[in-house]
Amino acid sequence: MTTETQVNFLRPIDREGLLKFAEAGRANPERRGTNKVKTVMQGVFRSWSFVGVHNPVVVDEPPHLMGENSAPAPGEIVLSALGGCLGVGITAVATLREVKLSKLEIHLEGDIGNSAAWGADGAERTPEQMGFQAIRVKVDIEGDATKEELDDIVTHANYFSPVANSMRNPIAFEISTI
Repeated sequence: MTTETQVNFLRPIDREGLLKFAEAGRANPERRGTNKVKTVMQGVFRSWSFVGVHNPVVVDEPPHLMGENSAPAPGEIVLSALGGCLGVGITAVATLREVKLSKLEIHLEGDIGNSAAWGADGAERTPEQMGFQAIRVKVDIEGDATKEELDDIVTHANYFSPVANSMRNPIAFEISTI
C-alpha cells in the first residue's frame, strides 16, 4: 500500500497578464504610478488611513506608548507593507519561472526605538538614528522547484521589491501644511 501526499498549490496569478505588464515596463522603464492615502486621526494615537475604496487601515500604539493597542502600531504596518510587497514579488517571479508555490509565509521583525518621543522633548537624535535600525526577514517557501531555485526566486524578488528598495535607499521626501 502506497500513501500519496496531495500537494495543494496556492492560487496562481495570470501569467499572460504578468508578461504584458512586464512588456509595458520594458517599453517605458520610467513609467510610475502614484499611491494615495488620506490619514485621519481619531483621537489618542488611533488613526484611519483611507486607501481607495477599501476599508480604512487602522493604526494605534501600544499602551507603553500611550496608545490603546486597538490596532497594529505604525512600524508593524510598515513591516506588513514590506511582507506584502515581497509576497507579490515572490509570487510574480515564481509565476514567470513557471514554479507553482504550495506555501509562502514571510516572517518579519524589525528593531525600532522611539527615544526621541516623536520629537516631543525626548532624547536628541538625528534622522539616521531613528526609524528601523535593522529588519530581518525569513521566507518559508515551498513549491514544485528545488530549494536552490526557490532561494533564487526569493533573492530575485527582494532585489526588485519596490517597498524593500524604498527602505534600503534614500528617497525624496517632502512635507508641508495645507
